Amino acid sequence: MTKYLFILTAFIAAGIQSVYAQSTDSEHKGLLWSSLHGLDYEFKAGVNIGGTSPLPLPQEIRSLDSYSPGLAITLEGSATKWIDVQKKWGVSIGFRLDKKDMTTDATVKNYGMAIFNEVGGKVEGLWTGGVNTKVKMSLLTFPILARYQISKRWKLSAGPYFSYMMDGEFSGNVYEGHLRTPDATGTRIDFQGENTATYDFSNELRKFQWGLQVGGSWNAYRHLTVHADLTWGLNDMFKKDFNTISFAMYPIYLNLGFGYEF
Repeated sequence: MTKYLFILTAFIAAGIQSVYAQSTDSEHKGLLWSSLHGLDYEFKAGVNIGGTSPLPLPQEIRSLDSYSPGLAITLEGSATKWIDVQKKWGVSIGFRLDKKDMTTDATVKNYGMAIFNEVGGKVEGLWTGGVNTKVKMSLLTFPILARYQISKRWKLSAGPYFSYMMDGEFSGNVYEGHLRTPDATGTRIDFQGENTATYDFSNELRKFQWGLQVGGSWNAYRHLTVHADLTWGLNDMFKKDFNTISFAMYPIYLNLGFGYEF
């Protein structure tokens, strides 16, 4: 993810430099042309706070014991075309480098699981006990949003987004419980104390994800904006043929940050 953030940071820096490094008449004319043709541009930075979860919570998950959001930084560039003279309604297209990150501990019962033992062997079955889960994703995201300007300072936006996952991890370990294999009436394997086992479903994550984004922004100053956007995944983050976990998982995140609007 670091190299992708560096690339977009360089892109943003180049964009800002192209506007402000010089003060020639041609550049001012370019900005004036964009304004007259109803075009606005914005660069944004923020953090994602949220998680990946089934909806609703299935009966297999008995309790969520802990939750820790990771440092999930986002960088985005977007262009908005206003379709009326008053700049009330517009269409925005963006390009965002997304990172989504969380760690949870949960108590589960008869939770589908495939674990690796100490010698690297794989055992599948139904797990009852504690589960630690780490989810990390680095994505290229393209939001296509309808925008409505309430006033000179407030704007609302809503629409679909489409993401391509560059890197992804869904892994963790199980502890303080037992595994029944191959089903609820099968052989019981106990894990107590420091005796744990790991699992890794990273290769089962989908590359393409999509969902809905809704949010708003506030112009704190002439060009500086503050935004909050909720993204809600609508397709299962796992591949269609993956059935170890028997329920769908969806990424749901709130993005908070600031931007600079041209």
